[in-house]
Amino acid sequence: MKKYLSLRGSALLGLLLLGGCAKNKDVEPSITNIAVTNPDFQTLEDAAIRGDVAVLLGNPNPGDPSGNFTVFAPTNAAFARLGLRQAADLTVLQQPFLRNTLFYHVFSGTLPGTALVPGAASPSALSAAPGFTRRIIQRPDGTKYVNGSKILGTDVPASNGLIHPIDKVLLATGGNVVESAVALSKGEVFVKPELTFLVAAVVRCNLQGLLSAPGPYTVFAPTDQAFIDAGIPNIDAINKMDVTALSGILANHVLSNTAAAQLGNKFTPELPAGSTVTAFGGRPLVLGAFTDGVLTVKGATNTAPANMVIPDVQCTNGVVHVIDRVLLP
Repeated sequence: MKKYLSLRGSALLGLLLLGGCAKNKDVEPSITNIAVTNPDFQTLEDAAIRGDVAVLLGNPNPGDPSGNFTVFAPTNAAFARLGLRQAADLTVLQQPFLRNTLFYHVFSGTLPGTALVPGAASPSALSAAPGFTRRIIQRPDGTKYVNGSKILGTDVPASNGLIHPIDKVLLATGGNVVESAVALSKGEVFVKPELTFLVAAVVRCNLQGLLSAPGPYTVFAPTDQAFIDAGIPNIDAINKMDVTALSGILANHVLSNTAAAQLGNKFTPELPAGSTVTAFGGRPLVLGAFTDGVLTVKGATNTAPANMVIPDVQCTNGVVHVIDRVLLP
């Protein structure tokens, strides 16, 4: 089997040296077989089984004349960034969301590496709706990303298509910013509800309509623990806060397109790292260096910057980055 791209490090190089993976060396393995036999895709294999897509990706694509799929395949390290290191960890995700997430990594047909050019967009097998359309980004150093995930290699051949290894799991909700946050708060994504404080704050300030509008927005979404760490112990405390003050805090977590800067709908590799930007509320936010696919963000009165816990969640009206601190104006 041919090598198509050299990857840094022996572990990544192994992704492309798949000639010995098939039981019969004269027959190329299917996409599922590659995941099963290559240790760098162990978590992907576990996810495909739990998400009930392993059989589908082990056979020719019935929806494509060539019978091919193209898969942006997260490595074990990509899943580990979300705390998913073994099969048991995947149970923290609702199975329908996991299944949809896996489909978001799939293109129905052949999408070769030569087609992954800056600005190119491709629908996923899940849907051709805007919330499920990925885009290719190229940074000044020449590295390429699909949404916020670095493309580690291209054109790993399988009997039923191609694999492009990536360093982050691609995430898309299919809903707008508010709908996505509500889904998380109701335990429809993770089994354990999250962003419950943020949803309560948005409702308290009556901002649902604004954040459901087309935007586009880039939203930094603090976790529940982030609110607790900021001295807001529970949702009852949010419901007692001054609406004007709370609205100012929430506005400090949103970037949008203005005449001065186009900051809405930005994945991590597109954000102006190492610079100061203006939030929706008019206050400055300091973006840190772009390091390992993420960057920090700091409010004007924060003593320390916030880290991205879950970056690059694609919504229909923008991109959400879940962070571990409330950004104080």
